[in-house]
Amino acid sequence: MWRHIQFGAMSAEKTALPVSSSAEPELCAAQRLYRDVLLLLEEHRVPHAVSGAFALREHTGVGRPVKDLDIFLTSEAAGVTLDLLRKQGFECEICDPVWLAKAHRDDFFVDFITGMSNAAITVTDSWIARARPAEILGVPTRILAAEELLASKIFVVRRERFDGADIAHIVYATGGRLDWGRILELAGSHWEMLLWALLLFRYVYPAQSHYVPLLVWTQLVNRLMFKLLNPDPSARFRGSLVDENMFAIDVNEWGLDDLLSEYRASRARKIEWPGDDVQSRRNAA
Repeated sequence: MWRHIQFGAMSAEKTALPVSSSAEPELCAAQRLYRDVLLLLEEHRVPHAVSGAFALREHTGVGRPVKDLDIFLTSEAAGVTLDLLRKQGFECEICDPVWLAKAHRDDFFVDFITGMSNAAITVTDSWIARARPAEILGVPTRILAAEELLASKIFVVRRERFDGADIAHIVYATGGRLDWGRILELAGSHWEMLLWALLLFRYVYPAQSHYVPLLVWTQLVNRLMFKLLNPDPSARFRGSLVDENMFAIDVNEWGLDDLLSEYRASRARKIEWPGDDVQSRRNAA
């Protein structure tokens, strides 16, 4: 018995224990990358707003593992940013000319996002202007406002990823104290996707249905009722905007509309990326 206890004590002595200190904790390699990119953007006054896990935590308190840093910016600012980072030694690539570029260092990266992958919603100057001040990894920066964060998630409804819970958490955590006019404006002609997300919120939090103002419920439901009472036989199929894989059969075999390709082609024509010094994974939309 004594030998057993003594062995445990010896093991404990060899284990490094935390020591109190006023020093800041050392950043890991990924965090150093995020910090360096944020510092460069701030130093060169590139208009941007942080989204992803950092923004979600700021608005809702919901934490999740951070696998990258998401930065929202206009397509014009994205081109400037890639040029800047390339000159600083980062490896940059355009993953999808419609909406996504990356900057790499070692095994870590930062995402630069100019809109949704289906091109139904794009980042404009107003998104950046409405961003709110925040501090990330010790760097004063800005994060997306809750309204833009919510809007950025209404089309993230694929089989492999679904952000409906994030939208519900945004509404719940803010108590519905949101600029609902702005949210309706951002959803635009895709208001049914917003209604779908809000119905999920209502289902999950029935006692907090009033967090969504009655006027918003009324407006959305009245729009739906009008569409149901006045069907449009020429209305186009929109499944590819939701999930191009799950609705592939509709387009490829049943001959229904491919709005995804139309939206993406239209968006691609409006974007100019940096030249040959930036690697391009996809040269066409």
